[in-house]
Amino acid sequence: MLISTDFSGLFNERFFRNFLPIPAANQIPLGFLTPDFQLPDITNNTLIKLSNYRNKQPVLLAFTRIFTEKQYCPFCYPHIKSLNENYEQFQNRGIEVLMVTSTDERQSQIVVRDLGLKMPLLSDPTCRVFRTYNVGQALGAPLPAQFVLDQEGRLRYKHLFSFLDHNASVEKLLEQYNAIVKS
Repeated sequence: MLISTDFSGLFNERFFRNFLPIPAANQIPLGFLTPDFQLPDITNNTLIKLSNYRNKQPVLLAFTRIFTEKQYCPFCYPHIKSLNENYEQFQNRGIEVLMVTSTDERQSQIVVRDLGLKMPLLSDPTCRVFRTYNVGQALGAPLPAQFVLDQEGRLRYKHLFSFLDHNASVEKLLEQYNAIVKS
């Protein structure tokens, strides 16, 4: 696990914009289309537009909390590792995993390299997409959340951060996709 006491890069504009606690308040109803966005994919050096997946394949939107390239949320680090280790399971089911982070492109490139990420890591340093999805914020970064989208881009499941249940497990997320296939 990457543990560091190097706080360089932590106190930036994003940190101060996200300092005050705002609880997750996502109100997108199940069955509705999720808001579209476009962000750079640091892993593959491309631009990703969410609507490009509509009518093609299901998507897991995994919003994660990374403070800097050296400072990870203790709840999110294991979740990032687990999603990355199980990325093939999602791919084998035809599901794309899009991980969204608030680190800037330079920091995100280091994260991709250091963690050996296989899945797309989308950089949202202005936190525009985090705010669009109302995932909440606290202590310098947006909160984590997971959104299961079906092939049409409709919301089928959402998991918002709480201290009792930080992130939906890989098993829970795959279970949600299995439920979509059966319905």
